[in-house]
Amino acid sequence: MPGDLHCHTKISDGSVGIEEVISLAKRRGLSTISVTDHDATAGSTRAVIIGKRQQVNVIHGVELSAVDTKRGNKVHLLCYQCDIPDRLEGLCRKVGDSRKKAAMAMVRKVMRYYPITPDLIVKCATGSTNIFKQHIMHALMDAGYADSIYGELYNKLFAPGQGTALVEPEYPDFHEVLELIHSSGGIAVLAHPPIYNSEDSMEELVELGLDGIEVWHPSHSEEDQNRLFEFAKHHNLLMTGGSDFHGMYGTTARPLGSTTTPDEYVDALMSYKEQRNK
Repeated sequence: MPGDLHCHTKISDGSVGIEEVISLAKRRGLSTISVTDHDATAGSTRAVIIGKRQQVNVIHGVELSAVDTKRGNKVHLLCYQCDIPDRLEGLCRKVGDSRKKAAMAMVRKVMRYYPITPDLIVKCATGSTNIFKQHIMHALMDAGYADSIYGELYNKLFAPGQGTALVEPEYPDFHEVLELIHSSGGIAVLAHPPIYNSEDSMEELVELGLDGIEVWHPSHSEEDQNRLFEFAKHHNLLMTGGSDFHGMYGTTARPLGSTTTPDEYVDALMSYKEQRNK
């Protein structure tokens, strides 16, 4: 069966717990998934153990936030199968602290306009390593100010470049993140390049040792998919894909397994380090 190699849980900005994600994968008939929470490895480490009990192959993963300082674009790098997750903890903590400061600033701004309490937001973020925009919107929904996570109010508050409450965290340069992935023994895959215009960074990333491209993603058009496929094929890169599952916190309805990585490319990822080290 194909694999869903891009899933988020409550550990970051998903609405579903680790056990439930694995149960959903089993019900869906997925033989392989990867838990790739934002800037946090704890969920994936736990998911690998639970997956073994449930006969679901869970590939250890994490989605690391970075920026292309030269071009001014965000870059998300998926790290798969790292041998030493502890080497990523310092970076995850640094990004987490920056995200926490940004979140507190956004909460203060939102509370100027809407009389919600910090406790309501914290309740919505229970189990997460941080407070994300989705948690703030969930609290606004609970208070009756919105009827969905994404929509008119989300855009008013958090639209890139113009949201009245938006405060962006500081992210490390992608050179640092890519080097750290490799020093931890991980496989570096560029996540959903069209979303943040990070296709502009692909050639440089390849020169630095990028291992793969996320070709299949629900936000990719057929044209995007074909272009990324040809780029990966030309540069002999791994190809991955997944639903970018967030449960009810997704930008659109994206059931687990609705976008997947074909079997042969899952196998290529699984055997990549062995082949590379020959």
